[in-house]
Amino acid sequence: MLYRFEAWTLDLRRGCLHTADREVELRPKSFDMLRHLVENAGRLITKEEIVAAVWSQAVVTDDSLARCISDVRAAIADHDHRIIKTVLRRGYLFTASVVRKGDVDRREDAGAAAPKRLPDSGASIAVLAFTNMSGDPREEYLSDGITEDIITELSRFSELLVIARNSTFQYKGKATDVRLIGRELGVCYVLEGSIRRDGDDVRTSAQLIDVANGAHRWAERYDRKLKDMFKLQAELAGAIVTVLATHVNRAEAERARTKPPSTWQAHDYYMRATELVGSYHSSFGKDELHEARRLLRKALEIDPGYARVHAALGLSYVSSWVHRWDHDCPWPEAIDRAYQSASDAVRLAPNLSEAHVSLGYVLSFKRQHEAAVAEFERAILLNPNFTNWRFPLTLVLAGEPARAIEALAAHMRLDPFYEELSK
Repeated sequence: MLYRFEAWTLDLRRGCLHTADREVELRPKSFDMLRHLVENAGRLITKEEIVAAVWSQAVVTDDSLARCISDVRAAIADHDHRIIKTVLRRGYLFTASVVRKGDVDRREDAGAAAPKRLPDSGASIAVLAFTNMSGDPREEYLSDGITEDIITELSRFSELLVIARNSTFQYKGKATDVRLIGRELGVCYVLEGSIRRDGDDVRTSAQLIDVANGAHRWAERYDRKLKDMFKLQAELAGAIVTVLATHVNRAEAERARTKPPSTWQAHDYYMRATELVGSYHSSFGKDELHEARRLLRKALEIDPGYARVHAALGLSYVSSWVHRWDHDCPWPEAIDRAYQSASDAVRLAPNLSEAHVSLGYVLSFKRQHEAAVAEFERAILLNPNFTNWRFPLTLVLAGEPARAIEALAAHMRLDPFYEELSK
């Protein structure tokens, strides 16, 4: 009679949806739809099945179904379609982990008694999504982008185990005990912070928390101009590494200070595009992908040598090729454009893991499997904390299922809330 997922509880006995501090009103049909989705979490549910379950005695249009799905998403704050994913022309998938009443107490007791085993070195960290304190939802991309850059910088240090962005962003916007988050992710330290932007002035606050006792090991506040944010990311990464690892190779510290793009505007476009790409991976909406590509091109107009943008552009063309979408180029040309963009990324930044990921993924679809695997291996060599769902898939396509399982196990450790390989 009781289901828990994310920060929500669906109470069938009382017929309500609530969080720890409030109750959310749902229309009867919306409640029935959410119930069916929750009860069938992790399984593709066709539109016909939903209609039969919720409107058994009525004729329902696609618009009515879409409005009801929209109501449920709004109720559970699933604005980016991360929890309820639309599977194009097939139906819907409820992706959140669901625990039933009775299972809840047993799981919580087990979790308290035996948390995830922490790495022996103790040098492990999860960076939570920095809070946007500007009061403008349109600035969300800025705080998210800076958080992701900090994760990327920390990942370059081989003595640290850094949890992937996909898993840490699961806690975004939720009032959750940091120590509980640390135990769930299996890390010893958690970094949290906030970003406040006022015109060109940006204030960043960050604090490092010891999961074992909740103590603050380090905290700092930075006031910078928008154009100086790259230096701030390096400062944050360096300060954290100093606290966590006493013996960080100087070469790795220097490598972490990668050359930033020539202007902040190019990076701003890149972060906006990254936000749209994340939304695309939840909805598979063609318009989101094409808008992200438009922003990436604008970034390259400002800074043609920005390798991360070339890498992202290459992956966007792979998506168009896989879905056979003709938009700004004929479909057969998409894979060639993907190869060109990914190759440019590697040429411009041969030590950038993202560049080798992009090229490796393109090569797998060009059926150059040995070369594709080699690119992913290079990405891992450059970044010990590299993880990406595309590597296990590439190994499968290359006919190496045993290695694919090993790669997937490593991915699951670095990204506990890993995405489905179907993406």
